[in-house]
Amino acid sequence: MSEATSPALSDDVFPAPDVFPARDTFPAPDVSPAPWTGRHDGDSPEHRRWWQAVQPCTREGLTEAVAAAEAQGGRRPAVLLGFASDEGVRRNKGRVGAAAAPNAIRAALGPLAFHLGRDVFDAGDVTVKLGEEGAPGDLEGGQERCGEVITSMLDAGALTVTLGGGHETAYASYLGVVDSERVAGARVGVLNLDAHFDLRAEDRASSGTPFLQMARAEAAAGRTLEYAVVGISRPNNTLALFRRADELGVRYLLDEYATRETAESFVEDFLSGLDAVYLTIDLDVLPAAVAPGVSAPAGLGVPLDLIVAVVRRVVASGKLVHADLAELNPSYDVDSRTARVAARLVDTILG
Repeated sequence: MSEATSPALSDDVFPAPDVFPARDTFPAPDVSPAPWTGRHDGDSPEHRRWWQAVQPCTREGLTEAVAAAEAQGGRRPAVLLGFASDEGVRRNKGRVGAAAAPNAIRAALGPLAFHLGRDVFDAGDVTVKLGEEGAPGDLEGGQERCGEVITSMLDAGALTVTLGGGHETAYASYLGVVDSERVAGARVGVLNLDAHFDLRAEDRASSGTPFLQMARAEAAAGRTLEYAVVGISRPNNTLALFRRADELGVRYLLDEYATRETAESFVEDFLSGLDAVYLTIDLDVLPAAVAPGVSAPAGLGVPLDLIVAVVRRVVASGKLVHADLAELNPSYDVDSRTARVAARLVDTILG
């Protein structure tokens, strides 16, 4: 997102203390975090599961965790934030239900064994009221609020993960990242694991427009959006979308050509020109049998083990500044299959 050059922003290396502005308060999400639940095998560290490890996010708690990690040479704390929105999917004429995804992902995460060497906090949810024809919901306001919370957490020293929500979540994430002091002057890119470009040109924002919105915002700021996609489905993107992607200089790898070798090489090449990366995962990039609970299930999709390998490569680069997951629709899930996959990906991102 920037033409300036600066050192890579490693997840495991804390910048100088004066990088993060002092804040008396954090912007408050619309819904406070609820208690987590899960299987109980004991209270000792070797028995710990996610539900026992995640803490409600407060300014004091996060500040103390950041200071402790910095002093001990540990990994920066992570903050989870839900973006409970269906409005973008509704405007994009998709199957609504993604607003219930943040809590479905938390429910799937809760029973998992906790192996992370970092503190994890839950900040609660930003919610967007679902509109109707002639009376649209306030998606734009929700994206701004979500972005403000993300910015505050990044600037406090956290690694942030947003749990969407439709893929309109991506523009909220972009607002949060681009406004953060943490990436000021850095070369920032957006890596999307997705079957769709989401570059639609529409009169209103939707789940199909976020990356065109980013491109336009970057152009208005005198910058070029560094955007790459793994998993594009040729039959599910019109010729107009492919042309727009080419005009914007978007790099992409088609689902039918995605192997571990091609995908890792593609991602390494993209990361090599960046200081920091925002990773966004649309769960419809996966095969429908693996991720049935999405608005638009894939006819082919990219295998889960390949997606996990890509995520691990991004994490290993030390350049990950923010991540999100989008398009889980619990209404169409089968035995919480898609929610479990989303939970596994969150665990991989933070592991």
